[in-house]
Amino acid sequence: MRLVKVNRSNEYHELKDLNFNIQLEGDFLTVHTEGDNSKVLPTDTMKNTVYALARQNDIVEIEKFALLMTEHFLSNNPQVSRAVVKITEKIWRRIKVDGKSHPHAFIQCGDEKRTTKIKATREKKIIESGIDDLMVLKTTDSGFVGFIKDPFTTLPEATDRIFATIVRAGWVYTSEEIDFGECWNEARRLLIETFAAHNSLSVQQTLYAMGERVLNERKEISEISLSMPNKHCLPVDLSRFEMDNPNEIFLPIDEPHGLIEATLRRG
Repeated sequence: MRLVKVNRSNEYHELKDLNFNIQLEGDFLTVHTEGDNSKVLPTDTMKNTVYALARQNDIVEIEKFALLMTEHFLSNNPQVSRAVVKITEKIWRRIKVDGKSHPHAFIQCGDEKRTTKIKATREKKIIESGIDDLMVLKTTDSGFVGFIKDPFTTLPEATDRIFATIVRAGWVYTSEEIDFGECWNEARRLLIETFAAHNSLSVQQTLYAMGERVLNERKEISEISLSMPNKHCLPVDLSRFEMDNPNEIFLPIDEPHGLIEATLRRG
C-alpha cells in the first residue's frame, strides 16, 4: 500500500512518500483447513492501521515507524508470532529558489529509494535497511582483463571502460538504539565515494571494496549485501564512416547484462 504524509507543524513542511508491505505469521491453520476466520486480521484493517498510526505518530525515520508497526501487530494479536514490515521511501529533496531551500516545494531524486525491513517476534527483532535503484557511473578507472577465454568468448578485454550500475544495498543493524538517519546517510556516502575512488579491475572487486568500507567504518552494521548489475555502454564502431572512436562514442544497452551479488559479514 502507498502513503504520503505531510507534516505541516513548521514553516518547512516535511514530506514522506512511502510504500508498505506487511506480513503476519502465526496460528492461522484453521482459516485454511476449516474456513474459521476468527483469528484473521483483515488486510483492509492492516491498511487502515497504517493510516491511523501515521496520523498518531511522526514519521521521522522509517526504521522507527516500522518498529512501531510490528509492536502494534504483535501486541494486539496474540495469534501472530512474527510480523514483518517493509517500507520503501521515495526520496524527495527541497527545491532551491534563489539559492535557498523552498519550504514546501520538492523534487524527486530519480528512482533512488531508501528501504527498511523489520522482522519481529516477541523475543527478537532484526532491522535491515538499505538503498534501491541508486544509479552510478564513472567514465574511467575501470577495466576487465584476464578472464577465461573459450571457443564461445567474444568479449574483448578492456582497460579503460565506462562502469555503470544500479546499486541495491541492504545491511543489518546491531541494535534498535541507533541514529538510523545518520547511519543510513553515512553508509550511502561511503558506498558512493568508494565506487568513485576505486580503481576497478572488475565489478566484483569494486562491490567488495564498497561493502568492506561500510563494515570498517560503521560498527552499527553487522553485515551488508550488495547487488550491482553491469549496465553496459559499448563502444560504437565508426570505421565504416572512416572515423576513429577514441573511447568517446558509446551505445548504452539494458540487456543482456551480468548481475554481480555478494554478502559481507563481520568475522
